[in-house]
Order: sequence, then structure tokens, then C-alpha cells
Amino acid sequence: MTEITCQLVVIGGGPGGYVCAIRAGQLGLDTVLVERGKLGGSCLNVGCIPSKAMIHVAEEFEKLTEAASGKTPFGLTAANPALDFRQAIAWKDGIVQRLNNGVAALLRKAKVKIVQGHARFRDGKTIIVETETGPKTIKAETVVIATGSAPVELPSLPFGGRVISSTGALSLAKVPKSLVVVGGGYIGLELGTAFAKLGSKVSVVEAQDNILPLYDAELTAPITRRLAALGVEMLTGARALGLTAQGDGLRIETADGRERSLSADKILVTVGRAPVTATLGLEQLVLDMDGRFIRIGQHCETSMRGIYAIGDVTGEPMLAHRAMAQGEMVAEIAAGMPRAWDKQCIPAICFTDPEIVSAGLSPEEARRAGTDIKLGQFPFAANGRAMTRHGEPGFVRVVARADNQRVLGIQAVGQGVSELSAAFGLAIEMGAVLQDIAGTIHAHPTLGEAIQEAAFKALGHAIHV
Repeated sequence: MTEITCQLVVIGGGPGGYVCAIRAGQLGLDTVLVERGKLGGSCLNVGCIPSKAMIHVAEEFEKLTEAASGKTPFGLTAANPALDFRQAIAWKDGIVQRLNNGVAALLRKAKVKIVQGHARFRDGKTIIVETETGPKTIKAETVVIATGSAPVELPSLPFGGRVISSTGALSLAKVPKSLVVVGGGYIGLELGTAFAKLGSKVSVVEAQDNILPLYDAELTAPITRRLAALGVEMLTGARALGLTAQGDGLRIETADGRERSLSADKILVTVGRAPVTATLGLEQLVLDMDGRFIRIGQHCETSMRGIYAIGDVTGEPMLAHRAMAQGEMVAEIAAGMPRAWDKQCIPAICFTDPEIVSAGLSPEEARRAGTDIKLGQFPFAANGRAMTRHGEPGFVRVVARADNQRVLGIQAVGQGVSELSAAFGLAIEMGAVLQDIAGTIHAHPTLGEAIQEAAFKALGHAIHV
């Protein structure tokens, strides 16, 4: 059996794992990265990147469809559009492949050794990797668990055939005529919206009373209206029961307790994600757990010395950018640098139509913490750039302390607001007060002006509304 000795071994080559390995390599640590699938993990291969590619395809197709029907208010017309879905999938796959190659090149540049195979702990310092050429033993001073998460399966709707996960939805051979989405969170609504624009008849089944339950009603109202305009049937307070007797659709229990059947070519189950730890051999270790997640401290350390965990295996928020930041930090800690997790906010984005961004505290969260707050909200209907993009629905909202005017949170809903997330996060991370934002010149005409205008509104002297 081949034996490898190194300073740091990272298990999992997703966003957190590969960033950790690259940074460790840059710092001169002898680093090994173990990945059983493709570099980049779920995010790059079957999640963030391919889903955004398909969302873009859907947006472009919708524009052509509207132009062909004469519905554009600015005089644009087109012939009847057609979609080569196989070519769209090939384009999406090409983007993924280029990014895969880029990650591999960055790892090589940082002198990281990549071992392809399935890793399992033998003890706290040793892992066994089953590779195509046989098992390899890796002994390391420091181990980082970065194995990510996978879609949750419902007992009544196991994946296979008509029932698909988000991974399956991104590799379909054709657009389904009818699609039922089980779960009204961000994954289900992002993909459901895309397929509705591509021509699917979409229904969404959500057990809670509202879609996107992590966001407040003011933020989700524009999404609800847009879904209705796209013809998406929303069934909130409803529960999926299983396939119909003929296997051609989904049985549900509606909010009023009645049973109903929904015909569906495909049933997309998006009810959450679970950490990938079952085959890691964690029983060989003595790790403290938070339910099914690995418990960590402010340095991403576990309860065992020399073992760290980052990303989705450590719980919410399950976001790639959180994992990346944790990976960078852990690499620097392993290299002896003084680091700790002291982030003030982790922006969350929902790539629906319109998009949602939330950074820091919402008004309700701030009030629950006993904080007196000031609010400033500016509508995109009064923003010149939003109007020229034909994207007037939505707004930017700033939440600040009433006493010292420090910004606690910024939220937005609107077309293209995902690109404002860095500005939101930076303001909160730097401890900005309302005057900092209001006194910063924001270029005109841009969507970013709405941030400044919201700050003006909170200060009591709105300019353009």
C-alpha cells in the first residue's frame, strides 16, 4: 500500500476544500487534496455555476419570446424563437469544464498533490484513500474535512425515474412539459422559474405558509407576483405524499386537508441538503456533533486536536462563499498565522426573478435582539438605471441602529441586485454608519445609487423619492 506523509490533508475538493489547499500551498505547507469526484464539488459541477448558466439561458429565451409576441414596451420584435436544449446543456457543461481545469491548474501552481479517490479515517492522523490503482495511506499533521453536502431525499419520493434532485434537473435531455417542484426554497424557485421561462408548466409545493421562508414577506412579494405572471402554480401549506398510483404525477395534501394529484413529467425535490459524512469513518474519531453536523469553534477546529471542518458539513449557512472564507482561514491557521472567525455578515443571494440579496440583520431580527432601529427603503421604480433596464420592481432597504446609526443589515430585491452584494457586505464588515454610505459618491446611473438613497431616507432627507 502506497503511503504519503504530509503536513496538511484536505478531504473534499469543493469551494472550501480547494481554496484551503491552494492557500496552504501558497504558504509553503506540504499539502494533499483528496477528491472522489470532480474538482470544484457540488457548487461548480452540479450547483451554483451550472444553475446560473441555465438561469441565463432561460432569461435570454424569455426575452426572445416576449419580443416575438410583441410584449416589449420598447419596440423590439423578433421571429418565433427556438431553443436547442442540448446545445444549451453543452454550453453549460463547457463552462463547468473550463472552471474544473482552472481549479486543477491553480492547485498545481500551489504545488498541491491531488489524490483521486474515496477517503476514510483510520484514526485522527491517518486516512485511507481507495483509488483506481489501489488504496493509499495518507498521514498528516493536520486534517481538514470539507466533504460538502448532498440533496435530501424524501422517503416517499426517492430519487430515480420521474423524481429528480437539483443535480438531475441540470442534466435533463429536454425541457419537461410539466414540472412539480417540491420545496419552495431558493433552489426550487431558482430552477422552477428557469423551467417556467423555458416553457414548462410549473407547480411549486411548499409545506410552510410562504415561499422562501428565510426571507421576510416584503422581500418575497415581488417574486410571488413574478411567479404568478409566469403561470407558476403556488401551493403553500401543502404536503407531498408520494407518486400517483399510475406513477405519472404527485399526490399532495393541500392546505385545507384535501388530497390532490398533480400531473408531472418530472418531480423536482428540493427540500434541503445533508452533510456528506456517512462513509468518512467518523466512528473512528471522537468528534462532537450538532445533530448531523460537525461542531466547530471560532477557528473551525473540531473537538479533536489537529482536525478541522469547513463548509456544509458544519451546518448553516450552506453557502460556497462561507466555505471559501473558512478554507482560507484554516490554511493560515495551519501555517501558524493568528486567525479566527470574526465575520460580521455572510451575504445570501437568491437568484430568482427578481433576485434577492440579504446581508446582516433584517428589521425583524434586529428588533428581536432588542435593538431600536432606523429604516431606509428606496424603490427601484425611482432609479434611472433600473428603469432603463426594464427592471423597476423591487427596492433596497438599509437597517441601522437608532442610537449611533451603525448599519446592521442591507437587503434588496430586484433585477441584477446580486451584483450589489459585495457593497452590502463591505459596508457591514467595515462598520459603516449611515453617513458613510450617504456621503459616498455613487456613480450615476447605476443600481448602486439605491443604496445611497436608502441611507438618505433613513437619515430623514430622501432626495429622489
